[in-house]
Amino acid sequence: MEYWGRLWMNGDRGSSEERNRAESRQFDMFEDKLLQLYQEMIAVALAKVYNKSDAQDVVQEAWVRILTKHHSLRERDKLQAWAKAITANTASNANRQSRRVLPSGDREWSAGLADVREESDILLEIRELLGQLDPKTRALLLYKFYYGYKDQEIAAAWQVPVGTIKARIHRTKLRLKQWMTQ
Repeated sequence: MEYWGRLWMNGDRGSSEERNRAESRQFDMFEDKLLQLYQEMIAVALAKVYNKSDAQDVVQEAWVRILTKHHSLRERDKLQAWAKAITANTASNANRQSRRVLPSGDREWSAGLADVREESDILLEIRELLGQLDPKTRALLLYKFYYGYKDQEIAAAWQVPVGTIKARIHRTKLRLKQWMTQ
């Protein structure tokens, strides 16, 4: 039986300290759920915009929309799906806005836009190549090159020799290079 139900059944409302602890636990659980939802929304946004800062902007805008339109959510248990859909739509809108045509006299901006599109294509190709790797190897590359961990730190976390980590990284880089040239 739930903690509060037991107290009510016994006629005891509990001390204020017990209530504070229970409220604190509830708040911690709620905070954990929000953090998990935020991370899932970031993942959805990153899949659409391919840029971490743009993804964070998209998620911020999505939260504003969620908070202003929360009354339109009919089923509360669908909050996660609803939030992800809003995030995906906001990311699509951001992509559409970034593709707007610039005046022809502004060549510097046009060149920068071409670079961004090339970078986006490269990131998409890298994402596809990483998807072909097994999860352990993919995690190794992400820890090394995306999160910036040192070989020694990865080796300590995975409890393997540093040489093993270096060899796996080297072999994986060679494999990716071969896949890219095919």
